[in-house]
Amino acid sequence: MDAAKLNQLKLFVDQLKSNPSILRDPSLAFFKDYLESLGATLPYSAYKSGESPRTRSTKSPVVEDSDEDVMDADDDHEKGAGGGAAQDQGYESDEFVESDIEIEGDVVEPDNDPPQAMGEPSVEVTEESRDASQAAKGQAMEALSEGNFEEAIEHLTKAISLNPASAIMYATRASVYVKMKKPNAAIRDANAALEINPDSAKGYKSRGMARAMLGQWEEAAKDLHVASKIDFDEEIMAVLKKVEPNAHKIEEHRRKYDRLRKEKEDRRVERERQRRRAEAQAAYEKAKREEQSSSSKRPGGMPGGFPGGMPRGFGGGMPGDSVVVACLGDSVAACLEVLT
Repeated sequence: MDAAKLNQLKLFVDQLKSNPSILRDPSLAFFKDYLESLGATLPYSAYKSGESPRTRSTKSPVVEDSDEDVMDADDDHEKGAGGGAAQDQGYESDEFVESDIEIEGDVVEPDNDPPQAMGEPSVEVTEESRDASQAAKGQAMEALSEGNFEEAIEHLTKAISLNPASAIMYATRASVYVKMKKPNAAIRDANAALEINPDSAKGYKSRGMARAMLGQWEEAAKDLHVASKIDFDEEIMAVLKKVEPNAHKIEEHRRKYDRLRKEKEDRRVERERQRRRAEAQAAYEKAKREEQSSSSKRPGGMPGGFPGGMPRGFGGGMPGDSVVVACLGDSVAACLEVLT
């Protein structure tokens, strides 16, 4: 494949990793379907509001009632048509169909505009450029107070170009993008602010609010909590009251199905252990019968001075060669279970 195309693909994948909400774009539906066909589990932020993660199963999502209902339905499937065969093979043939999560709150369509202009890190910041940057920021705040968001962005972009080492300039522009409902642009600026100053409360706040707009509830809650610890803000707490319930629902949902999958795997392992033990027992019993049949046809007893069989202390006899051969076909642990 062409090296340039490979590089473009890598950049695209890197962008998806940092912002899965890009997959909401209808033009990328084919790519999302392809990922899911491979068994990929996509984050909830990759889906539009009201859309649930798909599974490789063609069944529709079921309404979630309780852990017991999920377990019972799974057991009923095993007992139904084909269930016995699946159990004989030591596995459960169907996978969980996860129920939907009732999420509250609106999300916005991701903004897929070209990335905004960023400052050049190599630019030398002088006192004059720093003062000019502050003046541009003042103009931006004036435009913002009048509701002129685009004009505010222009002034802040100029301020950033004059002082690219200022985290507050990036964080301020991020907050304006939040007001404009452009979460992806806001996240890019917030990330830039946090790279310069990892303790930027405004950077965490803007990124948290932007992630909430995209339905990235867990990530949003984390950012907003960090922001409130650095610099408490009533607006942060107001947003958290909407974000946290959704984040908790997603976390509980994930924990529940992780536990159910583990329990299902434990049952499969136990069935496999029982199956192997039964096979080893059957092989031992068969070999024992063959040995007894063979012994009854031999004249005399054992050679070497033991007429009539084994001496005292060896009640029941020792398993013969056929038993040993039968055991060699199974694991040591299975044979020990049979012989003890």
